[in-house]
Amino acid sequence: MAEQPDVIVIGAGVSGLSTALQLARRGRRVVVLERGALASGATSRASGLLGQLRGTLESSRMQVESLRTLLELAREAGADLFRQSGSLRVAWTPTRAAELERTRAMAAEAGLECRALTAAEAARLAPCMRTDDLLAACFFPTDGYLNPPEVARLYNRLGERAGVEYRPHTPVEAIRTRNGRVTGCRAGGREVEAPVVVNASGPWSHLLADLAAQPLPTTGIGHCYLTAAPDPPLDPGMATVRDRELRLYSRPTREGGLHVGIYEATPVAFDMRALPGDFRMQEMGTERFTAVLPHLLEAARRRFPFLSGSVPLRYTTGIMSWSPDGLPLCGVLPGVEGLYHCAGFCGHGVMQSAAIGLLMADLILDGSWRYDPVELEADRCVEWDDLHDHAAVTERCRVAYATCYGHPYPQG
Repeated sequence: MAEQPDVIVIGAGVSGLSTALQLARRGRRVVVLERGALASGATSRASGLLGQLRGTLESSRMQVESLRTLLELAREAGADLFRQSGSLRVAWTPTRAAELERTRAMAAEAGLECRALTAAEAARLAPCMRTDDLLAACFFPTDGYLNPPEVARLYNRLGERAGVEYRPHTPVEAIRTRNGRVTGCRAGGREVEAPVVVNASGPWSHLLADLAAQPLPTTGIGHCYLTAAPDPPLDPGMATVRDRELRLYSRPTREGGLHVGIYEATPVAFDMRALPGDFRMQEMGTERFTAVLPHLLEAARRRFPFLSGSVPLRYTTGIMSWSPDGLPLCGVLPGVEGLYHCAGFCGHGVMQSAAIGLLMADLILDGSWRYDPVELEADRCVEWDDLHDHAAVTERCRVAYATCYGHPYPQG
């Protein structure tokens, strides 16, 4: 006889774990199914910057609430997750300097503290950074960084207390529907019935949607960053940095190292269907990234000259879930009631996860949104001409990735 929880969540990354936690706290029996170990996908490879200003006021509001919620959960569990180092945005071209003026104006509108800095002031906040070429800089003192696997463990621990059942190493083989409604799924050779299924499968999400004949326009895009281990170590409290002209971001590590990543102009797309069944993202190497690594190293050395020396470097690679417009896809698509999608976080999944859990619980249980649905609704994509052409969707996702730092931002 099939088991009957109230909700099945497919995927144990931070978005799925956060959603399961919030649903369980509202009295639902939740089962989480994960193809590998818990948080072994994109969450395990994320760098962990946490910046609250996004491209729109609504997205920024969600980021602010997400950080506030995450800190509340951490206090509840007695966990020390977040390092409030502040974040720097730097500009060394006139176009990017003008962009920072717009950034400060948007921050003021969003109620976020943001201060203009001189190059000398920026150097004091990130002493290992080159600053003699800067035309402008601004500082967000309430931003910072965290370790993404620790966030996943927090959701997991609190979810266990709330009664969530976790089933790692249980790949979903089929999504069951009847008369236009989801009825459950088959996973690990067992039938599990539920009136609600949440597809939070990260870069595999479009494949899970395919099991229900639903076109979800996401694709897997590769991403990489380096970790430097200088001796003596760096200050773990120094600011994170974004240099959008170099397509580069950085953050310190708690051990005194430095992460530096790049949003390159020619990203690598992954065919998730072609990956072997025993694929483990935590074991990814750099084979598919040989064209990217020289650009990453060149940009990193330009902004952080100490990396030109004999500093030990380690590269981390992973696969993000990306959407064609760079925004999440949350909610239902036409044709299958009760099947909710939670995908396409475009590198912001860890930052948004605490708010996404609240949002998905509200949507599933109350049918309401606490944010502007225009930026989040999964069904905003149904009118896209190339929705059913995955090759075209993939190309649009590659362009969205390549231009997220490549174009001046925010616009207007």
